[in-house]
Amino acid sequence: FVKGHRVIFLFVWVLAHILLFSLQFVQFALSDNAVIARSLLGGTYATARASALVLHVDAGLILFPICRNLITLLRSTPLNRVIPFDEHIGFHKLTGWSILFWTIVHVLAHYINFYRIAVSTSPNAVAFQSSTPLLTWLNLSFTQGPGWTGHGMLVGLALIIVFATQRFRSANFERFLGTHHTGLIIFFGLFSIHGAFCFIKNDRNPPCPNAASFYKYWLAGAAIYFLERCLREHRARRPAFVSKVVLHPSSVVEIQMEKTPALTRARAGQYIYLNCPEVSLWQWHPFTLTSAPEEEYFSVHVRVVGDFTREMAFKLGCGLNDEGKKTKKEIRKKEEKKERGEVIAANEEGVIPVSLLPRIVIDGPYGSASEDVFNYEVSLLVGAGIGVTPFASVLKSIWYRINYPTKPTRLRKVYFFWICRDKEVKCQPPPYLFMIVIHGSNRKFIQRPIHITQAFEWFQSLLLALEESDPPTSANNRDRLSSHFLEIRTYLTGVGKFRASDLHNLMLNTTDDADALTGLRSPTYYGRPNWDNVFEGISHRHPRTDVGAFYCGPRALEKELRRMCSAWSGKSVKEANQANGNGNVSNGGTKFFFNKENF
Repeated sequence: FVKGHRVIFLFVWVLAHILLFSLQFVQFALSDNAVIARSLLGGTYATARASALVLHVDAGLILFPICRNLITLLRSTPLNRVIPFDEHIGFHKLTGWSILFWTIVHVLAHYINFYRIAVSTSPNAVAFQSSTPLLTWLNLSFTQGPGWTGHGMLVGLALIIVFATQRFRSANFERFLGTHHTGLIIFFGLFSIHGAFCFIKNDRNPPCPNAASFYKYWLAGAAIYFLERCLREHRARRPAFVSKVVLHPSSVVEIQMEKTPALTRARAGQYIYLNCPEVSLWQWHPFTLTSAPEEEYFSVHVRVVGDFTREMAFKLGCGLNDEGKKTKKEIRKKEEKKERGEVIAANEEGVIPVSLLPRIVIDGPYGSASEDVFNYEVSLLVGAGIGVTPFASVLKSIWYRINYPTKPTRLRKVYFFWICRDKEVKCQPPPYLFMIVIHGSNRKFIQRPIHITQAFEWFQSLLLALEESDPPTSANNRDRLSSHFLEIRTYLTGVGKFRASDLHNLMLNTTDDADALTGLRSPTYYGRPNWDNVFEGISHRHPRTDVGAFYCGPRALEKELRRMCSAWSGKSVKEANQANGNGNVSNGGTKFFFNKENF
């Protein structure tokens, strides 16, 4: 979605909250059934009640965005063009911050209410007062039902928010999961009884007609979330059989697995959640499918960057050659393994070390932004670093559609931008492995081996195959590149790591047929892309066209691409023609729709 859609959605969200708060505030401020409460507490009475209603609504909504199966279903409907379902994680966070904001408003209002009761001389306040105003305030805040349940909810909310920040979540994902669910149980549990104490009564009977009504708001979300969790648990019992493991440069491990019945319906660009019980029973991490639906297997590429991925790579036999990058758990297990000895098996050539592959279970597939690539006539794909992985499946599917077309596709032009810092990172492949399956007390070999190989550039072979299947139609190099169905541009930003002699040799060895660095017919660009030139060029080539811009990578570039999509949508051709002194402005502008992977 372009920036305008996000702004409109956020505007509607904020406006709805303001209207909800205002209407409830006016109702309690003017109600003839709350005269005593208003005379005792003043305007903060209506503030506390109105903010409580907004909290009820937000708490009822916050579970829907994390129901992955529901989101996948809804994004396949026409509603996806109006509601940005791909931003469901962002909506979950937005709702969480909204809960925090209205909680602060609600708590401050009640603190002021308790103070006014403590210092009041009204007969209606005598029943709540202790010997001193301070003791009265402390008693109301921490010993009365609304007080201790409210502060308990604050503890639960603090557990949820603090450990969900990027710093704590990246440091220990299991701690994040534990505190998130613990805080959720505390917050929702106490919220269910928070309003049952009838602390502030109406003037007429019944005194508290809506006491403890929170369940009405979160019941639907809780029911759907419960079904979601049951479905996930059912899927978690389906093992995935690993058929091949590939160790790539830059600490990337490719895991190829046999297709399960559920994954036969997977589409290009979708993702799965992967769990390795031997590493962590509770950690489920999202990985984009890098295999095409037309292939006989499915695969994911895992970048080894944290404790979970490093331990899983270690279990798969892909221990890094840099001991300093190993975790303490890996080093300890390695020493224990040396003490008790390797598990080995003999063959005709001698003795070969054998590793027992860990059990891997999957949940999915789920829909993502990348699967919408084929819904546009023109698509711009931008992958930065490991962010190219979501596009591997899409590009492979494009290759199959070019070579083995089975049905017409709307897509007629693809621009693929690959931005990487380094061209080569050396790493050594681990030993050759055989897969072992244990049935009861029997251990037997599967006849196919598990290959662990090293790739110079894991994406390079795919891009070469795509270029070969898309032959040139013009003798001129510039025209030849622009006339292809797929136009690839590789940008190498880490130019400072090259010596002058290296760059000189690359320039000498680059020909019209192949780039010396990548082997592709498209040249390698050194430095960062000039996005204004890129978007202007696409606008000139495709006037009055909807262009889907798809991105996966660092947040800084995401902001720039969002800005570019917004700036160039609907005006590009006219302004470009005027800037070039061309009076022809009859063509309409190109519209860019920004899409980003969100897990």
